[in-house]
Amino acid sequence: MLSFGCKGNNILENPITSDDIFFLCASYKKKYILVNMMNVKDLELLAEKNRKRLVEVVYAAKAGHIGGDLSCLNVMTALYFEVMKNLNPAEPKAADRDRFVLSKGHCVEALYVTLEAKGFLKPEVLDTLGQFGSILSGHPTIEVPGIEVNSGALGHGLSIGVGMAIAAKMDQKSWKTYVLMGDGEQGEGSIYEAAMAGGKYQLDNLVAIIDRNHLQISGDTEDVMPIDPIRERWSAFGWDVIDMNGDSMEDIVKTFKTIDYQNKKPHLLISNTTKGKGVSFMEGIAKWHHGVLNEQQCKDAVAEIELRIKNLE
Repeated sequence: MLSFGCKGNNILENPITSDDIFFLCASYKKKYILVNMMNVKDLELLAEKNRKRLVEVVYAAKAGHIGGDLSCLNVMTALYFEVMKNLNPAEPKAADRDRFVLSKGHCVEALYVTLEAKGFLKPEVLDTLGQFGSILSGHPTIEVPGIEVNSGALGHGLSIGVGMAIAAKMDQKSWKTYVLMGDGEQGEGSIYEAAMAGGKYQLDNLVAIIDRNHLQISGDTEDVMPIDPIRERWSAFGWDVIDMNGDSMEDIVKTFKTIDYQNKKPHLLISNTTKGKGVSFMEGIAKWHHGVLNEQQCKDAVAEIELRIKNLE
């Protein structure tokens, strides 16, 4: 039996005691947040396996936005295996399922490997990526099981997510909508129309996530079209804004647990990430926004990831 206390401004009168391994890792709005560290380790392992698969399929396809794929893969793994509810490959259109919209649709390869791991895609189907006649294209399409909407025209995903969230409210349903956007995508004006609507209709069943890796195809976002201060902008639209370390599975899980789905505000998570996360020679390098690995680079990347997998198993 293990016992854990808490450091900080708020002190627990009695330490938490549990037969499971739980760590008290955060206090948010005077609520203590428990994260099951065993589950975090499982998610980290799964994310690394997805990362390896991602590198292999992008190399085989000879195309893909691998830098942004890698920066959002941790968040996507957490969403599909920890956060979102009632996802069933046998019933992909279940009425009570949570919805996911990949607004940064060019990073669809990350979604494909996640859907494969969840059981929506068979490995032999994912292996057809980049081949003539494949159902898998360079952006999400509803032809693929588990994908809700066609996306990729940047700036449109949040508007779709707002519509979904409104529909759930009108039908008095409890399912949630999650929308993943790029930070370079924030230059699209339609995003802010959706942000205004989200605030007006008090869509606390909507979670938008910005993959804040600071790099887009033309370079640093703050050189191309500055998007800071993100928090102040979105708060002004009436959103509940939360910063998150998107490179840390523990912080991702913790952050999603802090969301108050009854506060009458839509939620924005600023997911601070690293472009090319998990492949050392890609990290923080703008040219890997879209890049094709050569054979040696693929081997090096896989070897690096396999070492982390071995350490996590």
